[in-house]
Amino acid sequence: MTRRGLLLFIAMSVIWGIPYLFIRIAVSDLSPVVLVFARTAIGALILLPIVVARGQLRGLLKSWMPLLAFAAVEIGLPWIMLASAEQKITSSLAGLLVSAVPLVGVVIATSLGNREHLGVASIGGLLLGVVGVAAIVGFDLRGGALALVEMGVVVVAYAVGPVIVSRYLGGLPSMAVIAVSLAACAIVYAPVAAVQWPSSIPPMDTIVSVAVLAVVCTALAFVLFFALIAETGPVRATVITYINPAVAAVLGVIVLHESFTFGMAAGFVLVIAGSVLATRRPRETAAAPALSRESQSSV
Repeated sequence: MTRRGLLLFIAMSVIWGIPYLFIRIAVSDLSPVVLVFARTAIGALILLPIVVARGQLRGLLKSWMPLLAFAAVEIGLPWIMLASAEQKITSSLAGLLVSAVPLVGVVIATSLGNREHLGVASIGGLLLGVVGVAAIVGFDLRGGALALVEMGVVVVAYAVGPVIVSRYLGGLPSMAVIAVSLAACAIVYAPVAAVQWPSSIPPMDTIVSVAVLAVVCTALAFVLFFALIAETGPVRATVITYINPAVAAVLGVIVLHESFTFGMAAGFVLVIAGSVLATRRPRETAAAPALSRESQSSV
């Protein structure tokens, strides 16, 4: 890996590991709807001019149905569920649970006819990952069942997003798909956000959290991630999927003084090990399109 690729990799490992921390801070003063609206609206305002300047909006109209479906599954639904869940559970737990996305992705791919994951190692990896998730959740149930259901929706949604991309949006410009998806979600959430808008100016830490989520973790993150894919390829780029949750857990403990139990640590190791086994592909299998890979980490 080149020095530029290494720097981009480190940057993305951190940038998509910190959203859980800032979501946890922001939802203490803002409703989940207001937070998601602000993040998507600001992100769209930054990315859309870039997309327009590059002339990448052409051709999106013919794929408007799968594009809207992707926007809902990859951004609109999981982001609101994640924000709601983090009103009840720690950012560390939320980040660790999202590490199960590759496992759910394997199940979905297999159910759709992809038989490359039916080997002994892959099935063993799935079982190992399930044990890991149980260990993570089993040692921290203070958030209640609702939060766990919401995190389950987040994980499934993040796993379904790449399927939509690979089947219906693979030939479209990645940044254009993301920019339009952000704009669509902002438009949908705008009416409810207007009703729930805070009556007074939120604390500065909340304002900073929203700004970081929108500018750094959304707009800048996608720009850098596309650069990372161009530099290292889509396969190596997805390794950040296994690092982001660890960053989230460490930040939650250091900044918010959240508890981090042995069960959470052991469960995370098991999930990562299971994901590596379950997602391992034969050498002759071609790499997936870049956007289908990046969708697994877009928190």
